[in-house]
Amino acid sequence: MRVDLNADMGEGCGDDAALLDVVTSANIACGVHAGDPATMARTLRSAHQRGVAVGAHPSLWDHTDFGRVEQPIEADAVGDLVRYQLAALAAIARAAAVPLHHVKPHGALYNMAARDRELADAIARAVRGFDATLVLVGLAGSALVAAGATHGLRVAAEVFADRNYEPDGSLTPRSRPGAVLHESAVVVRRAVRMVHDGSIVATDGSVIAVRADTICVHGDTPGAVTLARQIRTALERSGVAVGSYGSA
Repeated sequence: MRVDLNADMGEGCGDDAALLDVVTSANIACGVHAGDPATMARTLRSAHQRGVAVGAHPSLWDHTDFGRVEQPIEADAVGDLVRYQLAALAAIARAAAVPLHHVKPHGALYNMAARDRELADAIARAVRGFDATLVLVGLAGSALVAAGATHGLRVAAEVFADRNYEPDGSLTPRSRPGAVLHESAVVVRRAVRMVHDGSIVATDGSVIAVRADTICVHGDTPGAVTLARQIRTALERSGVAVGSYGSA
């Protein structure tokens, strides 16, 4: 049994350096919702030095709301936006001799693509056209994971130990109370359950099935580094190997 532990980085918040000592994959902001060329380069090098797999974290164009507010956008425009951000990070990665491993959309774009197959297909096509060896990361059971598989990409189904789930398998919107869980013991138990049992308890008490290829730890939440260590320790003690998806 194996699972990846990932975190979003290069966003100007959280302790990226400390998180890189715990996680096995880093999703790097591409300058559209957060980040800049210098931060991208620094984060790429730091992750690579620690053996952490690196990937692009493309977003809607939104510095004001950190890419977390949904906005109307056509599928073609989403494809162009994703290609733009992939190209930016890939150029810096190439100069640093760091290979890119995956793509994980950010915030509102991630949630929109999770339920809108047209947007999901646009993202999958953009990734495949740019580099068909990249892994596409999406919410477990979502349209994005299905689109990635349809377009011949390797996909990684993602779960969130510190987020509440709705009965349909979607994440509880951050605008609602209780969307983000803060009690570390609860978060750790949920992480272990999702990997071992492939299930999670939704907000209405129902049990929903989830496939956990990778677990996200939000680096911008208080105590993120400590929580990430607790999750990794609990997983390993339960017999789960922690490593980037697709690695041996």
